[in-house]
Amino acid sequence: MKSKTQKLKKGLYIVSTPIGNLKDITFRAIDILKKSDIILCEDTRNSKKLLNHYDIKSKLVSYHKFNERKISEQIISEIEKYNIISLISDAGTPVISDPGKILIKECVSKNIPIVPIPGVSSVTATASISGFSEKFIFFGFLSEKLSILKKELEMLSKIDCSIILFSSPRKFLKNLEKFQEYFYDRELVICREITKLHEEFIRLKVSDLKKLDLNIKGELTAIFSEKKKPIYNFNNLTESDKRLIIKMLSKKTIKDIVDYFKDRNIPKRIIYNYCLERKNEN
Repeated sequence: MKSKTQKLKKGLYIVSTPIGNLKDITFRAIDILKKSDIILCEDTRNSKKLLNHYDIKSKLVSYHKFNERKISEQIISEIEKYNIISLISDAGTPVISDPGKILIKECVSKNIPIVPIPGVSSVTATASISGFSEKFIFFGFLSEKLSILKKELEMLSKIDCSIILFSSPRKFLKNLEKFQEYFYDRELVICREITKLHEEFIRLKVSDLKKLDLNIKGELTAIFSEKKKPIYNFNNLTESDKRLIIKMLSKKTIKDIVDYFKDRNIPKRIIYNYCLERKNEN
């Protein structure tokens, strides 16, 4: 029986649900779902597990990417009858890389209230445990078309903040070389089965991705760190090396100086950056 303790305004309610552990749901979300005339969901079989767990009797209607355009008009009609319609996804916050945008746009065009009921999101969960920059962008799923994929990675590689992606393990493994090509100097956390029994967090450097051993079941959320600034260790240079470089800078180019030291097994970037440092001091 639906709770009548509080009158809700008619409209579309975007309700966040657990991403695994059924306890990860707010009291407000349960209340809204119990008061809903219709709950739109991707897979009724999956959503019934949650609704049965909390004794929610509201009517379930399948709403997914293959039928959302077709039934959105019908849903709008239901809301206009002063009905409470909730939208949930299979897991987490609806519309984030999930169906719902078409319905929301229809509601906006008809001035129908849209109310978010915040809750669990694998995006913020992943960002919170990463240890990376709190400034991040969420990109969702990368394109499967190679030409578009390269453009997406090229664009993302130029952004100096954390980057969060969704992927299946199979597609993630398929793109390992591309991740190394575009994000080589970054760190990475791969989150699998968040809040579930086999929850797993894999931390590694992108440069070590070829060593990755990944279970191919379940979707994952990956967060790439902000760009890591290189640490230059000038201890590779002796004091006599430094004095020689300073002397050479007045007559030689930096390229000439780097070439001069090529047989000393000192990384070229050490020579190059020491030259830049001395030039900037002058």
